[in-house]
Amino acid sequence: MVRLAISVEGQTEENFIQKVLVPHLQNREIYAEPLLLGHNGGDVSLPRIKKDLNNLARSFDKVTTFYDFYGFKGKDKAESKETLEQKIMDCVAAPLRERIIPYVQMYEFEGLLFSSPEAIENNINQSGLNDWANEVLKQFNGDPEKINDSPQTAPSKRLLNKTNYRKTMHGPNIANEIGMDVLREKCAGFGNWLSRLEAL
Repeated sequence: MVRLAISVEGQTEENFIQKVLVPHLQNREIYAEPLLLGHNGGDVSLPRIKKDLNNLARSFDKVTTFYDFYGFKGKDKAESKETLEQKIMDCVAAPLRERIIPYVQMYEFEGLLFSSPEAIENNINQSGLNDWANEVLKQFNGDPEKINDSPQTAPSKRLLNKTNYRKTMHGPNIANEIGMDVLREKCAGFGNWLSRLEAL
């Protein structure tokens, strides 16, 4: 049995972990618990992460993160997923680092939802969304994790501008319909993270 803390940035991610990831890992005797960064989420920055992860690593067998690249505060223009994950690791006390699995989602949680345009249309219940989401995917060679991060065109902004998307409700429901097999197949970064968790 492994007790796993998952530090998340918001309620949408918390609901997704609880609804989709927790049952999946529980089948492998990995008991995951999503915990909002700083107890109330938001403001993903290294000082807050440092405080949270050092505390969590003393209370759980393993600790991982689920933060969006898009919303990460204080990153410079040359920053990548890998450099941010290394900075997350580095902010944890050296004796505790073996317990940490840093993960940054490209570019944000909502990108995962484009793994199934059909599931987007089914859950938001708005005709034409399947075709629209497929067109978005084509622009990024069918890779949901490449849908860009900008205030205008991030995955969540696309959904909010086009639909009546409600983050905390629709997001986890869409991901649940898509299922882990498709998410890991379509989203390599997410799939690699999931494999690391399963290996615990």
